[in-house]
Amino acid sequence: MPTAITTLVKPNTRDIGGLLVQRLLPSHPIQMVGPFIFFDHFGPVQFPPGRGIDVRPHPHIGLATVTYLFEGGQVHRDSLGNVQAIVPGDVNWMTAGRGIVHSERSGPEDRAAGHLLHGLQTWVALPKSHEDIEPSFSHHPKALLPTIAHPGATMRLLAGTAFGRRAPTPTFSPMIYLAIDLQPGAALDLPPEHEERGIYVVEGDVQAGGEPAPVGHIAMLTPSLTVRIEAGSAARLVVLGGAKMDGARLIWWNFVASSKELIDRASARWRDRGYPPVPGETEFIPLP
Repeated sequence: MPTAITTLVKPNTRDIGGLLVQRLLPSHPIQMVGPFIFFDHFGPVQFPPGRGIDVRPHPHIGLATVTYLFEGGQVHRDSLGNVQAIVPGDVNWMTAGRGIVHSERSGPEDRAAGHLLHGLQTWVALPKSHEDIEPSFSHHPKALLPTIAHPGATMRLLAGTAFGRRAPTPTFSPMIYLAIDLQPGAALDLPPEHEERGIYVVEGDVQAGGEPAPVGHIAMLTPSLTVRIEAGSAARLVVLGGAKMDGARLIWWNFVASSKELIDRASARWRDRGYPPVPGETEFIPLP
């Protein structure tokens, strides 16, 4: 009988403008899980009154950013003119394509009152056929995301497909991004409907196929194997993965691309102020 977990991806702690995050992807030797090429878990962090997050305007190419919050809120602004607040359970999906600029900040009410922030920021690499498409943004409220019923489990499908359901987020390759809350003692069989799968345990005592899945790690699951997920306590986790990407990707700063030429072109464009600005924002981050 094959083991359920093939690899454990360990987190690295990063300080992003005063906000500590656990970064899981990219990692070595695993750069991607399906199309997921970047995975950050931030918080929970309690901001006092007058403080908050301020991710200044910065560019992306060749990817889609996916924001999902467990607690708190923030406001997305981009160079297409979109302004969108996000709250727990919603999904913000921004397709960068050939290039977009965005900022992420605490909203004025949260900043004034002080607030708790906790969530996930992921990047999904676009297939070569779509990495140079026009940029776009979509917001998907919690109420419109598919929920999947199972005894002892509450599941919300954030992107892609799972258990015969499909999320409304605009994916470009087969993938799964599934948020799961488990009650103590609950068990769930995860079928092998996607080529690559990982589970990330946010909190709680979780086993996959009888093996411990530690908090704060991505447990890569054996392909083609139905894996039983069991909770020894109340637990929260996400399943991420999908089909293997159509080749390796370069990742430099905020850019993801299938070739160095695309990275160089995007870098020169940012250096030369060739990207449209985020309306109402004037800060500029130089290339590293």
